[in-house]
Formats: sequence, C-alpha cells, structure tokens
Amino acid sequence: MHAIVADAAAASAERLKLTEIFLSLQGEARDVGRPTVFVRLTGCPLRCGYCDTAYAFHGGQWWTLDAILAEVARLGAHHVCVTGGEPLAQKRCLVLLRRLCDAGHDVSLETSGALDIGAVDPRVSRVVDVKTPGSGEAHRNRWENLALLTPRDQVKFVLCDRADFDWARAVLAEHRLSERCEVLFSPSHGQLAPRQLADWIVAERVPVRFQVQLHKLLWGEEPGR
Repeated sequence: MHAIVADAAAASAERLKLTEIFLSLQGEARDVGRPTVFVRLTGCPLRCGYCDTAYAFHGGQWWTLDAILAEVARLGAHHVCVTGGEPLAQKRCLVLLRRLCDAGHDVSLETSGALDIGAVDPRVSRVVDVKTPGSGEAHRNRWENLALLTPRDQVKFVLCDRADFDWARAVLAEHRLSERCEVLFSPSHGQLAPRQLADWIVAERVPVRFQVQLHKLLWGEEPGR
C-alpha cells in the first residue's frame, strides 16, 4: 500500500498544468519566423494591462512530463518555446526545460522576470520581459535577474508610450544591458504605433533591436497560433 502511494506521489510530482501545446511560427525575439513548438503553461501571478494571453491564467490540464516530451516530438520542430502565463510559477518547469534540452531541442523560455531565473538550465535562452510602468506591473521586476543574463539570453521591453520608452532607455543604460545580451523594444499592440517607436529608436540611436509581434500580424488574437 505504501509503495502504491509513493508511486502516485512520484507521478504527481512529474506533472505540469498546461493551457496548450501547438506548432506555429515564432512571433518574437531572436528566432522570429522559425517554426516552433509552443508549450504554454497555465497560471500567472502578474496582471499586465496589455496581456494577450489572459486565457492562460486559469483552467488548463495536467500533463506528465513524458506526455509533454512525446507531444513536442510528434509536432516535429527543433525549436521549442516554453511560455505562459508565467511558466516559472510552476516549479517543475525547471525540470521540463532540462529534459527538453536533453532531448536535443533548441529551447527558449519566455518569462516576466518577476521570478528568479538563476536555476534555469544554462542551455536555455531566457527571454526576460522587463515590465514597464505602462504595464502596471513594474514594481514586480526582480532586478537581480539582470545581472544573471548572458549573450545567450534576451531582454524584452513592451512599450506603451513615450514615458515607457524613456524609462526603458534609463534601465538599459543603468544596467548596461546591451553589453550583456540582445535587447528588444516592442510596441504594445494597439497602444503604441510601430512606426512611432521605430522613429524614436532611430532618432535616439538606442542600441536595441526593434520588433513587432509577427503572430499578431498573421493571426490576430487567435489562441494556438
């Protein structure tokens, strides 16, 4: 009887709650445009004003890690992006990231930066979304994360207005982020015109990469795309 209980506990410890797993094109960051398997974990402790995945806050289904790995393999892309919600809010996300790397995938993690990224497998490209004042969640930034970044990682700022742009430039300079890793400036969809942000970056000669959300241009707000 004790062995059965122990086996059940072990199986439970190897599960994650997922909203969806799907194959699409990467819409952001360094691998934009590449076919990518997205593993979207359920749940997030933040409530950013511009969030486009609020459907991942609740619900979801429990998957074993073996089942996740099998589905990723079935979908057949080399690139895998673990996202949310906030994936690091589930502690077993760290195990999933390691196992995806062990399976030979090129793995990226999309995280808010509000939680510690220090234990993430070093083979993973960490895409850290630094929350701006316009997001309503800037107080949640874990600034200690920025010192952990390496050239394999990326930092993303989603900007809502000129105040966010100036704030992000100050953070960029204070933490010398462009010397640590690639830095991405993205306009908040529907709040800041992409052309306006592009003009600011050029005029101020900011050492960042401008990006727009490719998946929004192609598929709008449709989940699983």
